[in-house]
Amino acid sequence: MSLPALPYGFQVEIPASYEDAVALVREALARKGFGVLTEIDVRATMKKKLDVDFRPYVILGACNPPLAHQALTAERAIGLLLPCNVVVHASDAPGRSVVAVLDPVAQLGVTGRDDIRPIAEQVRALMQGVLEDVERRAAPETTTH
Repeated sequence: MSLPALPYGFQVEIPASYEDAVALVREALARKGFGVLTEIDVRATMKKKLDVDFRPYVILGACNPPLAHQALTAERAIGLLLPCNVVVHASDAPGRSVVAVLDPVAQLGVTGRDDIRPIAEQVRALMQGVLEDVERRAAPETTTH
């Protein structure tokens, strides 16, 4: 299934349950040097605060410490734009999940600083690598006879 392009991020749909997708994303982030600093369970929050049922949905706040350090050194207030958000949610299709990442170039571009752009582009490449890794690891294995 093809997902719509996002002007502020990238997303893929994978053949994995929500729980498996979250695990795949955490592993892919770690392989690219990111740690998860925050986790927001949107489904639980919606139930608790509004008493509404919502699809399984989590927002992970991911951070690559060396790149975050570079950005914070360049501009202290850039912490307002950190960490990188990664969303995992159950798809409308059974047994499938959507993984989306915020585009760091769009996110950090609001600073208007040319010296920040190379950092954002580096993070973008890593985040796109996370999505590619998740897609590859979620793909059903094919066997040849």
